[in-house]
Amino acid sequence: MTKTTDFVISADGTRIAVDRYGAGPALVLVSGATSKRVYRESLAAALASDFAVYAYDRRGRGDSSDTWPYAVEREIDDLAAVIAMAGGSALVYGHSSGAVLAMRATAAGLPVPKLVVYEPPFVVDDSREPVPANFVETINELVSLGKRDEACIYFGTAVVGMPESMGEEMRKSPFWPGMVEMAHTMAYDGTVMGETMFGNPLQSDPWVNITIPVLALDGGASPVWMHHGVEALVAILPNAQHRRLEGQDHGAADDVLVRELTSFLPG
Repeated sequence: MTKTTDFVISADGTRIAVDRYGAGPALVLVSGATSKRVYRESLAAALASDFAVYAYDRRGRGDSSDTWPYAVEREIDDLAAVIAMAGGSALVYGHSSGAVLAMRATAAGLPVPKLVVYEPPFVVDDSREPVPANFVETINELVSLGKRDEACIYFGTAVVGMPESMGEEMRKSPFWPGMVEMAHTMAYDGTVMGETMFGNPLQSDPWVNITIPVLALDGGASPVWMHHGVEALVAILPNAQHRRLEGQDHGAADDVLVRELTSFLPG
């Protein structure tokens, strides 16, 4: 498996780092919160025998630069630049809030013939506590005060839904330094999510505009609220399939994802 690294320039001048693996139909991987392209390396390598896989650092993360102020439209431009690098059209796989970014980009008209999303974190009922309505502002305030650690703990508990007791365990995780480094981007993902995590029924706009074939995945071992969010999305999308992957959680195994992606995306 050969990997090459390059950079593309987004519409606002932001420099986006991209790794390419393999050959075949272009497939772009869009990561979720506090994630770099290197975290997708094993999945990209596993897909490289079937696709030309493009994994990129979203703006403000890893080797990509950033431009203020943040706007979802700028992140859509970033994905458009990666797709242009891939030949002008690309299949897309999005994970978590990256799935929501991929859907917003598709609804905006980016050339995506097929889309796979894994557990977009919509909170559509009372099966979990809703995310605080001011969570983006809270993260921005903590980061601006230099309290990046506190911003990460807040994100893990108030947004992800981890118990307060897990705060110290988070600090001991090998991923903690990388999470703190990307603390400012958690507000970006919150902006991508918009008002979809407040416990209200999922609205049809803009998702109904996604008319391409979509495979929506969730894990059988994931929380019920995630199941409900994916089910609500599939009920809105005009051309969607839903599969629940037994035994999987929010971090599904590479071999399971490869099976689903190689089955759905070609053709």
